[in-house]
Amino acid sequence: MLPRLGRALAGLVTLLILAAVLTARPGDPALYPPAEGADAETIHLVSHGWHSGLVLPRDALTGEGTGSALRAIATRFRDYPRLEFGWGEARFYRATPTLAEVDVGLALAALFTPGGRTGVVQVVGLERGVRESFPHSDIVPIRLSQAGLARLLARLDASFRLEAGQPVAGGPGLYGPSLFYEGEGRFSALNLCNHWTARLLDAAGLPITPVVDTHPAGLLLDLRWRAGVGALPASTAATTGR
Repeated sequence: MLPRLGRALAGLVTLLILAAVLTARPGDPALYPPAEGADAETIHLVSHGWHSGLVLPRDALTGEGTGSALRAIATRFRDYPRLEFGWGEARFYRATPTLAEVDVGLALAALFTPGGRTGVVQVVGLERGVRESFPHSDIVPIRLSQAGLARLLARLDASFRLEAGQPVAGGPGLYGPSLFYEGEGRFSALNLCNHWTARLLDAAGLPITPVVDTHPAGLLLDLRWRAGVGALPASTAATTGR
């Protein structure tokens, strides 16, 4: 029994490694990293332990690469200098403020419904600095070229479902001044919230490895290995990234 189990585990590990290699994306050196001294913008990836999101300057939402969804959101959240964006399955995301509140039934339905399930985007207005807003989260500052940021914004804008050219609000978010918006894309075990975050970064030119990026810890490790960026040290995080 033990030898069979060992062979099965070895086979599974081999398949995962093969899948990681075959699905890895190389990034775009024309976009990332930006040249030293070039005009660039710093965004932040925030890992909440089971879910990740991106924090962007609100002013960037009206620049190159943005469409009607992001411009409308920039107007609605005009009082906040930074906005956090996260994507997930509509029912599970709304019902799960923290990992401790996971509903197993909702989680299984979100992961394994044939054809996937409807996605939503949460937008959170941040009045304070990134670390002040998320004192217990892992935070990764990422410096993007202006061309890379424009590509990321265009992909982010396409994450919102539009009606009459406007994003469709779907009720209050999970924390702070926030709203859910109806999203595009189907959530499934092969298209998780962290894959969504990784694809936004890939649009900006960063290399990604979707198999590794399934969990936020893997995404952070992938960014350190392949893109050369890491989380803020805890000792300096309180005074960095504001």
